[in-house]
Amino acid sequence: MRWDEQLFELFDDLEGQASALYDVERGAELVDRSRAEYHHVLLAGRLVASVGSVVALEVAGVGRVEGTLRRTGDGWCLLRGHQQDWIVRTARIHVVHGASERSVPEVAWSPLQKLGLGSALRRLAESQARCLLHLADGSQHEAVVRRVGQDFVEVEPPAGARLLVAFDGIAAVQSR
Repeated sequence: MRWDEQLFELFDDLEGQASALYDVERGAELVDRSRAEYHHVLLAGRLVASVGSVVALEVAGVGRVEGTLRRTGDGWCLLRGHQQDWIVRTARIHVVHGASERSVPEVAWSPLQKLGLGSALRRLAESQARCLLHLADGSQHEAVVRRVGQDFVEVEPPAGARLLVAFDGIAAVQSR
């Protein structure tokens, strides 16, 4: 082998080593950067990415709720379970099982995903369907949603006077 071929072979070998070292450093840098940026990820963003997936939610005052995540909104999500739907306040979710590994940033959300809990409850009021309100303290009220205010819902139990329930007190609403 000629001396110039040996020299080029040496340069190729050194270039390969340098490239391998760069790849190792770059990989570590990307891992560090992704860890550092992960603090910007919201639970709501993970839920948006999970729409259409079967998930299980552990909800304060309710327990475990399972079903297909159908929709998300500002502070709530809709789960379609076995023969019933659940409107769950995200502030009352303690654990999510089966969520997507991905996240959708807020700037990419649909305008429908920015609708608040009142919008979901107004649909219940329009349908006049009976439902079961699960409160954060574990109590329940079977009722029909009649009207929805800015931060409360007015419900009518089967027997009794109408009740006003603050949104902050609601953990989930289960269709009947």
